[in-house]
Amino acid sequence: MDIIICIKQVPETTEVKINPETNTLIREGVKSIINPFDMYAIEEGVRLKEKFGGKATVITMGPPQAESALREALSLGCDEAILICDRAFAGSDTWATSYTLSGAIKRIGQFDLILCGKQASDGDTAQVGPGISTHLNIPQVTYVKKIEEVKEGSLRVERMMEEGFEIIETPLPALLTVVKEINEPRLPSLKGMMRAKQAKIPVWTQKELDLDQQKIGLCGSPTQVVKIFTPPPRTGGQMLAGETEDVVGKLVELLKTEIS
Repeated sequence: MDIIICIKQVPETTEVKINPETNTLIREGVKSIINPFDMYAIEEGVRLKEKFGGKATVITMGPPQAESALREALSLGCDEAILICDRAFAGSDTWATSYTLSGAIKRIGQFDLILCGKQASDGDTAQVGPGISTHLNIPQVTYVKKIEEVKEGSLRVERMMEEGFEIIETPLPALLTVVKEINEPRLPSLKGMMRAKQAKIPVWTQKELDLDQQKIGLCGSPTQVVKIFTPPPRTGGQMLAGETEDVVGKLVELLKTEIS
């Protein structure tokens, strides 16, 4: 089974900075980690490879520093890694990002399954995985908490929902986005870390992928951040102090006054 795992390097801190000119995240020089949900995608891809054979390839789109995320994925058991990096891709929204990643996947060629984390911690949109499947015209199943069975040309998964779960069977190739309930990520082995350190990671640019210039980067991003601002602090209101029964009584009277 040939598996492609899409990961993203995200800021380790929640105190992200915004470029005032482009209204995009400033990633250069910020300490980063692999998106936490992508760690579960890596683990599931490696488990499937170990069980069924084949190859697990990890890819990411980002600045040169994203290479460290790929090396970490290699240390966890992935076989190959590819960095998609070009200034032309800067400022991509989720649609342009999914288009670029799908172009890289087409260049990779044969695959049976694509795995992604359910969403990235810096954007929380959960749109890139479904976007990739749309560009590749393959089935997708989101919020997967368990892969129940893998058969020739199909697999059956358990998908998490707000009030329970559902069982879905999908033909392959397909794309899955996974949640943290699916597994427990492993720690890198010493052998894996040594192999990752020595690995050569190819860098694919716009030249290698030959994508439509109008569909990448800021130019190809229909989602535009028009304005960023900090909401003003709340004013007014009052604090109610005292015993619980007294506070509840005061609150009820205040609510009655507001309603009337």
